[in-house]
Amino acid sequence: MNRHIPTTETRREFLKTTAPAAAGGTFGLAGALSGAIHAQSPTVHARGSEEPIKLALIGCGNRGTGAVAQALSTEGPVQLYAVADAFEDRMQSSLKSLQRGMEKKYDRESTQPLADRINVPPERQFVGLDAYRKAIDSGVDVAIIAAPPGFRPQHFQYAVDSGKHVFMEKPVATDPHGVLQVIEVAAKAKQKNLKVGVGLQRHHQASYLEALRRVREGQIGEIVTMRCFWNTGRPAKTPVAREQSVSELQHQVRNWYFFDWLSGDHICEQHIHNLDVCNWFKGDYPIEAEGMGGRQVRTGKEYGNIFDHHAVIFTYPDGTKLQSYCRQIPGCKNRVSETIESTKGRAELGSVRCEILVGEDSKWESSRGEKSPYQVEQDDLFQAIRHDLPYNEAEAAARSTMTAILGRFATYSGKIIRLDDALASAVRLTTDAENWNGDAPLQPEPDGGYPIPVPGVTKVL
Repeated sequence: MNRHIPTTETRREFLKTTAPAAAGGTFGLAGALSGAIHAQSPTVHARGSEEPIKLALIGCGNRGTGAVAQALSTEGPVQLYAVADAFEDRMQSSLKSLQRGMEKKYDRESTQPLADRINVPPERQFVGLDAYRKAIDSGVDVAIIAAPPGFRPQHFQYAVDSGKHVFMEKPVATDPHGVLQVIEVAAKAKQKNLKVGVGLQRHHQASYLEALRRVREGQIGEIVTMRCFWNTGRPAKTPVAREQSVSELQHQVRNWYFFDWLSGDHICEQHIHNLDVCNWFKGDYPIEAEGMGGRQVRTGKEYGNIFDHHAVIFTYPDGTKLQSYCRQIPGCKNRVSETIESTKGRAELGSVRCEILVGEDSKWESSRGEKSPYQVEQDDLFQAIRHDLPYNEAEAAARSTMTAILGRFATYSGKIIRLDDALASAVRLTTDAENWNGDAPLQPEPDGGYPIPVPGVTKVL
């Protein structure tokens, strides 16, 4: 079992190193890779150039299945070689979807038949909480890690310790302990020359990259304040009845989205995209959060212990404020976007359209039809693997994950939460259990419900 304990030095480094890697590092490689490739030596991929890069999929839900579809659509030989999931039915559903081709799902743009790149016989299909180890140990080159976020730090550590390149979904952890663990493992990955991508795909979206360039050039002046939103209707997942589980731990893992130790709450699991964009454009990370939130409409026992709305004001080291909102309540105004307010104008950012305005005059607007950033992030990662380019998005992703956790701490507690206090506490919510006999970190109450955070009462540190 993984009993990793982040060091005091890791916490100091987190606080000392504040600028996002995106400011001059690996995020946003879409425009830089092509030139860099020609300046590098030929591929250092361990096998010959005609042999496929072998993939292991860890976590066979919708996003993991989509990520593999895009990885299989990258240029050059690549092969899905092993799969692992906590549940047999979910693994088989994923394999069936991939075998059918998934031409219209997950923004997949390649016409390459996926079935031609799938080589997963029954002996390389692994089920259970320890299945990730077996898939990683099966002779693969890359681990695609998309199991519930609460397990992500230990899966990431095992993959890097095993010498594998990694793509992992966001968020990369659900508590400060996990964030610090990911940062330590990211440093180890750099030492071992392993490439690491993270599913914060806006860093690979052409419209966001162009908007960032214009903001960095000063076209709208200095950033004054920012706003971001992930306001939608119903939650992204549907609860599964308890009767389908053999233990409390299995029930919670099956319904991972609705438990903070597994998903981080939707402020981490989804709203991290918006928070991360604001950190990226600001070139820094918040050091304080104050907010409010609760369960207004999603109050049943089947919805675990997470909130259905959060509102947070984050403060950056220079005093700049970020107003953050995420909500899952039907019948309300939906909005998923970011706004960067500056001294001369603003940037309006969204997955469909980005715009730069000076005063109220539009100076630039993105065009439609750009390549899917979900595909580009895989293209960039596999280019880096094949051509031995520096590529490690884990540390920046961990820092933005910590921003989301800081916001959750503020809404759960009703207190002002400082980053250094949260890191010093190294709070850990998750479990090392690798079979269903382990205890769930969150235990149900006598009526079958779960303890819900109460602002003003709940202690998060």
